[in-house]
Amino acid sequence: MQLGMIGLGRMGGNIVRRLLRDGHTAVVYDRDPKVVEALAAEGATAASSLEDLVAKLEAPRTAWVMLPAGQITEETVIALGGLLSADDCIIDGGNSFYQDDVRRARDLDAKGIHYVDVGTSGGVWGLERGYCMMIGGHKEAVDRLDPIFRTLAPGLGEIPRTPGRDGRDPRAEQGYIHAGPSGSGHFVKMIHNGIEYGLMQAYAEGFDILRHANSPEIPEGRRFDLNLGDIAEVWRRGSVVSSWLLDLTAAALAGDERLEGFSGYVEDSGEGRWTINAAIEEAVPATVLSSALYRRFRSREDESYADKLLSAMRQGFGGHKEPPRRGPAP
Repeated sequence: MQLGMIGLGRMGGNIVRRLLRDGHTAVVYDRDPKVVEALAAEGATAASSLEDLVAKLEAPRTAWVMLPAGQITEETVIALGGLLSADDCIIDGGNSFYQDDVRRARDLDAKGIHYVDVGTSGGVWGLERGYCMMIGGHKEAVDRLDPIFRTLAPGLGEIPRTPGRDGRDPRAEQGYIHAGPSGSGHFVKMIHNGIEYGLMQAYAEGFDILRHANSPEIPEGRRFDLNLGDIAEVWRRGSVVSSWLLDLTAAALAGDERLEGFSGYVEDSGEGRWTINAAIEEAVPATVLSSALYRRFRSREDESYADKLLSAMRQGFGGHKEPPRRGPAP
C-alpha cells in the first residue's frame, strides 16, 4: 500500500522504514528537509509541503500524522481535512487526547473523510521489534488499512500463545487491535501509558531500597552492599517481575550503576494526567497510577513546599525538629 507520512521524528521515520522494507511505498514530509532527503535516499518519495504530499498520493489517499500531541497536530489535521477528498483517510498515530479524536472524526465524517486514531507503542525500538497498536475508527477504514498495520505490528514472535483464545480476533496476537470507534485507540493507549507510569515507579522505588541497603542508619550486621546490575539481570530471567522495562533498567545499570548521566528530573507527556482524569470521571480508584504521576511532579523540585508544610505540622504537634538537609546520595 501507499502511505503519506507527516512527521519524521524518532517514530515517524522508522515507521516509514519498516513499511518500505515490506514492499509498501511512502510519500514523506517534515518541516526539516534534511530528514525528508534522508528517507528519500532510502526509497521514499519526498514532498515539499502538505499540498505536495497530497498531490503525490493515489486515491483513496491515506495520510499518517506522527507529530506531538497538541496544536501542531490539530493544525495539521485541519489542513489535511481541507486538502483530502471523500473516502480518503487521516491517521493520527501520536499521543492525542482521545476526546480530540472524537471531535475530529465527527468533523471529518461530515466531509466523507475517515479518521483513524492509532495509539502506537514501541518507541525507538519499533523499527526492529515492531509497533504495538491500539486502533480506533470505522471498521471500513481500519480493515482497508490492515496491510499497513500488519506490517508495522510485531507479529507472534517468540511469545507463547495464550490458551483459550480460539475464535477471538487473531490481530491481538499479532500485536494490534481494532479497539472500537474513533477515540477508543488513543483511550486504550492513554491507560497503557498510565500503567507504564506505575510500573516504572515500582521498579524505581524497589531499586532505590536495594541501593540503600548499606545505609549507615541500618545496624551494621544487617547491611548489604548489593550489585544492582546483577539483580536486574537475574530478575530478567525467569522472574515474575520480568518485563521490557526491566530489560531497559538492566541495560542502564550495566552501563553505569550510579546513573550519573541522569538528573532525576522526570517529565510527563500528558497521558498520565488524562488517565487520572478518566479514573475520576468513572469513579474508579487509581491509587498507584496517581501516586506515580505525582512522584514525577515531585522529581522536578529541589525543595517541596508540601514537604516544608509537613515539617511545620510535625513541629507544631510534636516538637519534631528538621534534620539537616542531606547532600547527594553516595
